[in-house]
Amino acid sequence: MLRNTWIVLCLLLCTAPGVGAVSQSPPVDPELRALLMEAVSQADSFSDAFDAQVWLLDMSTRMRRYIPDEAERLRFLRLVHREATRAGLKPDLVLAVIHVESLFDRFALSRAGAQGIMQVMPFWKNELGRPDDNLIDLATNLRYGCTILKYYLDLEKGDLRRALARYNGSLGSHRYPDKVQEYWYRYWYVRD
Repeated sequence: MLRNTWIVLCLLLCTAPGVGAVSQSPPVDPELRALLMEAVSQADSFSDAFDAQVWLLDMSTRMRRYIPDEAERLRFLRLVHREATRAGLKPDLVLAVIHVESLFDRFALSRAGAQGIMQVMPFWKNELGRPDDNLIDLATNLRYGCTILKYYLDLEKGDLRRALARYNGSLGSHRYPDKVQEYWYRYWYVRD
């Protein structure tokens, strides 16, 4: 089994594939809109093959119960790593946000209308002039979600609790940030 995992990891490394929920449609900050526009048009990947193998194997083992199919799980993890890294976020933090937001269900839909694994509100597509973007698509949802989360983290000058609350549309409440941080340290945290 471990040998098969390494074979799949090596294959995925050789062939790389191809944003937070807000309760209402608030006025969109022009700086955030510009960041999202830039993010939608870029793509990154792992810079070091060994680090990629180590991270993918570690996270794949942790995630097995949420995404049983190995190839699908590894593709998902590559996308998470790529988009989190591109946005300047820790991939393991992004996994914790996804865990809380959608339990890794790419088809998740909130009562407020947020879509996909990172529960992105559809109004963002119109804000960016990209009404045809598919928020159920993993790469698109991750690109939007990671960019929004990073924007809020910068806006809050690195205060993760406030950034997470903004991402969730619950600024002033500690419930959501506490849950994400609990999941991060319990399930996904990777020591640097």
